[in-house]
Amino acid sequence: MRFFSDNAAPVHPRVFAAMAAADQVDTAYDGDALSRALDARFSILFGREVAVLWVPSGTAANALALAALCQPYGGVICHRDAHLQNDECGAPEFYTHGAKLMLGEGSGAKLTPAEVLRLADGIANDVHRVQPHALSITNATEYGCVYTPDEVAALGSLAEARGWGFHMDGARFANAVATLDCTPAELTQYVDVLSFGFVKNGGLSAEALILFNPALADATARRRKRAGHLLSKGRYLAAQIHAMLDDDLWLETARAANEHAQTLAKAAKGRLISPVEANELFLRMTPAEAAALRAQGFDFYDWAAGEIRLVTHWASPAPEVEALARAIEAL
Repeated sequence: MRFFSDNAAPVHPRVFAAMAAADQVDTAYDGDALSRALDARFSILFGREVAVLWVPSGTAANALALAALCQPYGGVICHRDAHLQNDECGAPEFYTHGAKLMLGEGSGAKLTPAEVLRLADGIANDVHRVQPHALSITNATEYGCVYTPDEVAALGSLAEARGWGFHMDGARFANAVATLDCTPAELTQYVDVLSFGFVKNGGLSAEALILFNPALADATARRRKRAGHLLSKGRYLAAQIHAMLDDDLWLETARAANEHAQTLAKAAKGRLISPVEANELFLRMTPAEAAALRAQGFDFYDWAAGEIRLVTHWASPAPEVEALARAIEAL
C-alpha cells in the first residue's frame, strides 16, 4: 500500500488513449499538429497569450525556466526547502551556467514579501555581490502548503518592482488550483514562467513550460534543444497534455488526490507538522510508530528525524487510504 510519492502513480487511461491516437506519422520534434496547438490551448486556459514548450521532466522545466529569467552572474531567491535547492542535483545552477540560489525561510516552505526583502536588501549593490535576478516559489510547496492568489500577487508585484523574473514551480499546480477553487489565471498573476506539472497528476512523461512572455520562447526552445530535451516524437508528450486538459481531467485527478489526503489528515490530528492543503501530509512519528505502520504493509518516506511524509494520488485506492487512516488513529 504505497504512499511514497505521486511520481509512482498510474498513468490515467485517457492519457494512454490519447498517445495511441497520436501513434501515426506526423512531423518530428515539436512541429506536429498537437504540439503546435499547445500555445492556443493554454492561452485560452490562462486568458492571455502564452507560449508553451513540452519537456519530459519537472527538473527540466524548472531549470529551463530559470535559465530564461536569470543571467549566469545573477541569483534566484527561493525557499531553503525548495525543490530547486534540495532535489534537482544542481540542475538550476547547471542550466543557468552558474546562477546562485539565495535561500529564504518561512513556515510551510512559503516565502513572504518581508522575507524576500530581508534577503535582497542585505546585499550590497556592487560588482562584488551576486544580485537577485529572479524569484521562484513552489505551489503547492514542498510541505504541502498552498500560496493563495493574493500571496502570489504580493510576491509577484515585488518581483516586478525590483525588475526580477518570477517563476512558479507548479509540479503540483493542479492540486493548488483544486484546493483554492480558483482559476489558473488568478493563481499566476505576475508570473513570467510556470512549470505546469502533469506527471504527478495522471500523466506519463510530459510537463508544460508556460511562458507568459512569448518573447522568451525562441531562446528557451534553443536551450531545450541544447539540453537534450527536444524529443524527436514530441507529439506523444503533447498528446498527454491535451488529454489532461480535455474536460478538465487535470482538475478531476487533483481533486481526487486532495480528497484522499483530507481523509488521512482527519486521522492524523495532532501529528500534522503543516496544514494539509494539497495531497501531501507531514506527520510527527517515532521510528517505532513508523515501523508499526510499515509492518502492516504501508510504504512512505522518512522525511526527517521523527517525521514522515505521506503522498496520495489520483488513483489511491480508497480502501487503502481508509486502512492507513485507521492504522494512524490506532497508534
